[in-house]
Parts: sequence; C-alpha cells; structure tokens
Amino acid sequence: MMIGTIAVMLSSAAAATSSSAFAFSPISAPITTTRRRKHISIISPNNIEQTPIISPDGSTNTCSSAVPFLTGTRNTATTKRAHHATTTTRLQSSLLPTSESIGSILSTLFQNSGNVPFLLSLLLNTALFTSLRPKLMTMLTPSGYLCSLALGTVLWTTLGWRGWTVCVLYLFLGQLVTKIGFEEKESLGIAEGRGGRRGPENVWGSAFTGSLCAIAAAMSVGSGVDTLGISNDVWVLGYVASLATKLADTFASEIGKAYGKTTFLITNLKRVPRGTEGAISLEGTLASVVGGLSLSAYAYLGVGLISSLEGVGVATFAAFFATMCESLIGATLQEKEGFGWMTNEVVNFFNTLIGAAVAMSMGVLVLGM
Repeated sequence: MMIGTIAVMLSSAAAATSSSAFAFSPISAPITTTRRRKHISIISPNNIEQTPIISPDGSTNTCSSAVPFLTGTRNTATTKRAHHATTTTRLQSSLLPTSESIGSILSTLFQNSGNVPFLLSLLLNTALFTSLRPKLMTMLTPSGYLCSLALGTVLWTTLGWRGWTVCVLYLFLGQLVTKIGFEEKESLGIAEGRGGRRGPENVWGSAFTGSLCAIAAAMSVGSGVDTLGISNDVWVLGYVASLATKLADTFASEIGKAYGKTTFLITNLKRVPRGTEGAISLEGTLASVVGGLSLSAYAYLGVGLISSLEGVGVATFAAFFATMCESLIGATLQEKEGFGWMTNEVVNFFNTLIGAAVAMSMGVLVLGM
C-alpha cells in the first residue's frame, strides 16, 4: 500500500510539472545570446504578426492588434517626410528661373529700341564692369571707374546694347591711340597725365553731351512724342556724332603729338611746338578724319544705330568740323587771362556739343530726318 501511495504522488507531481512547464515555457529556459537575438527578431515590426503569445491558461493569442498601431506610426512618419520633400522641391523650383523667364529677360536687355528697365541695366553693367575690372583699372582711375559704370548704365537704359557698345568702342580706341608714342610724349611733357588713365572729369567731359542726346532719344521712344520737337533718329545721330567728335579730337591730338612733323597754330598758321594748345598738323588732321569715320561707320555697319550711309557722312563731317573748332577755342581762349575755367574738360564738352549740334542740324536740313 505504501508503494501504491508513492506511485500516485509521483504521477501527480509529474502531471503538475508537465502542466507548469507548458504554461510558462516561454520563460522557463535560460535566455542565451542566441535566444536573445531570436526574441529581438520576434518582436520586430516585420515579424510581430507571427509572434504567438501564450497566456497562463493555455490559450494562444497573437499581437496582430498591435500591428495597425506600429504600421500606422511608420506610415505617418513616411508621409510627413514625403510631404516635406515635396514642399522643399516645390520651393526650390519656384526660386529657380525658368527658360521662359530667362528668355524674357534677355529679350528685354537686348531689344534694339532701348528703354531697358534701369535695374536690369544696372545689374548687367555691374556684372560686366566687375568681370572687366582688371583691364578697366588700367584705363580709368577708381572714381573714373565708378563714373563709367554710371554712364554705362544710363546708356544701356536709354539706347540699349547698341548705344552702349558705341561708347565702349570710343573708350578702347581712345585709350589705344593715347598709348602710341607715349614714352616720347611723356619725355616732352605733352603726354596725358596719370599714364593716360581717365578720371571723372574726362568721362563726363567727353560723354555728357552724348548722355543728354541718349536720354532725349529714349524719352521720344517711350512717350511716342518727339522730344523738343526733334525725332528719335536725330537725337541718336547727335549721340553718335558727339562721341565721334571726341574720338576724332583724341586721334588728332595723340597722333599729332606723336608723329606730327610740322605743327601750326590754327589762328595764324605760325609754326609752334607739338602739344601747343590750338596747334594742328597734317598727320593729326588726317587722323581726326579716321577717328570720326571709324566710330560713325561702326554705328552704321556694326550695330545699325545710324540708319543710312548718309548719316555716317554727316556724323564724320560734324566730328571733323567740331575738332577744328576745338583747336580754335584752345588757341584763343584756353590758358588765357580771365579764362582759367576753360579747362580741357570744359573744352571737350563744347567740342562734343558742337559736333552733336552740327550733325543734328544737318540731319534735319540736309537729310530731312
């Protein structure tokens, strides 16, 4: 009987042990490194739907109810990131210029009629002057550089790229001819000061008349009404003639001082040293014609700012005539008592004013413009 009782107790203990082991089997065995990795993989979002959870009463449940929450969180984060990326892309796209907008800006900047918006002209000239600064600073003083930037902006705004390039050509040709025989002229004391670099007084003395003509031409185009009763074409002819006059004067002066064999005073034809105010020479006189013709021809053949070959002839003649008048003013008024204000820059202004006035008068009376 004792043996039977012991057998029943062992059987009951075995059954109880078996039941307990089944109910708590997930935590009954020690968790090794391998098992820990398995546990981690089991509760990952990708596997959580397949992970069984066994309750103490022996029933089996899954954690599928948790999946929508985790999946929803992940989807929400992904949606937010996608929305942010889309918003950023749209913002960047709105800031980048389109091909249509670039084309519109370029067509406005390079329209032949001029009247370009001032801000666009300023930005373009600033970019051009900045890129060409090393070269320009060999031709201009710092203040002359700034005045040239202002002049370039005015000319591009009023006459567009065509009027602007005429002035640029004048600047480069004038600088080129100034350097001819510069060392010899410098040794004689008749060379341009500052190594030939132009300052503000040179810039505006040479181009102030042209700037007024350019502004008047733009006003007539913009309003559709002739400025002071003078047509746009006549104002443009005056602009070209004013710069052609100054270039003719520069050619005459610099070539005459460098190569003039015999120089005469224009008032009495007496021989005088090279570089004397009011002196003329055969070499300088021929050079003045070349200078005036070069700029006038470019305005006609190069950019079409002058509309006819007759206009080239008028501008060239006006430039030559005004250059002779400049020599006359220099001989009779400059450096004379009571005329201390008659500086080279003032003479240059009267020189260009005469050239523009003669060309405009001929344009109306001779060409019927």
